Amino acid sequence: MATVKEFSVEEKLVSLLRLQKIDSKLDEIEILKGELPMEVKDLEDELEGLNTRLTNLGDEIKGIEAFISGKKEAIKDAEANIKKYEKQQDNVKNNREYEAISKEIEMQTLENKLNEKQIREANDKIKEKNNVYESAKKAIKDKEGNLKHKKAELEKIIVDTDKEEKQFEKESEKAGEEVEPRLLAAYEKIRKTYRNGLAVVSIERDSCGGCFNKIPPQRQAEIRQRKKIIVCEHCGRILVDFDLFNSVTAKK
Repeated sequence: MATVKEFSVEEKLVSLLRLQKIDSKLDEIEILKGELPMEVKDLEDELEGLNTRLTNLGDEIKGIEAFISGKKEAIKDAEANIKKYEKQQDNVKNNREYEAISKEIEMQTLENKLNEKQIREANDKIKEKNNVYESAKKAIKDKEGNLKHKKAELEKIIVDTDKEEKQFEKESEKAGEEVEPRLLAAYEKIRKTYRNGLAVVSIERDSCGGCFNKIPPQRQAEIRQRKKIIVCEHCGRILVDFDLFNSVTAKK
C-alpha cells in the first residue's frame, strides 16, 4: 500500500509562499493594465447606448417626416375639395345648398390651417431632433476616438505582458496544486479580503508586513521556528520570517 508523504510546516509555508509570489507577479501585471479594461468596457457600453439612441432619433425623425408628408397630402386634398365646392357654388339652386357648400369650404379651410400649424410644429420638432442627433453623432465620434486610444494602449500592455502572464498563470495553477486544500482555501479567502492580494507576508521591523502592527518578540520567535502556521492577530494574514520570505522566489 502506497504511503502519502507528510509535508512539514516549513515545506507547507514554502509552497504557500511560492504561490503568493507568483500571484503577486500576476497582480503586478493587472496593476500595469490599471483601469484600462474597465474603461474600455464602459466606453463600449456608452457607445452601444449612444448608437441605439441615434437609431431611435433617426426613426423618430423619419416618423415626423412621414407625418408632415401626410399633412401635406391632406392639404392638397382639401384644396382640391375647396376648388370643387367653389365650382358647385356656381350651380346651386337655392340658398340652403349655397350655405351647405360654404360650410364645407369653411371646414376644409380650417382643416388646412390646422394642418399647416401641425406642419410648422413638426418642422420645429425635426430641427430639435436634428440638433440632438448631431450632438449624439459628435459624442459617438469623440468616444470612438477615445475608445480606439484606450484599446491601443491596453493592447500594447497585453502584447508586452501576454507571454509572461500566461507563464505565471500556469505556474500559479501548478503551485496551487502543491498546497494542501484546506490551506489553499484559507489563502484564497485572505487574498480576496485585501485589495493588494497579500495573504502571506513576512515580519518587517518587528511588524506584520501586511497591516504593520507590532508582533510580540515571543510570537516572532515561534514564527522563526516554522513549526506551525501562524497568522497575524490583527489582519489574519499568514506570517513567515524574513529569511524564509527572501529565500523563496516565484520560480523554482
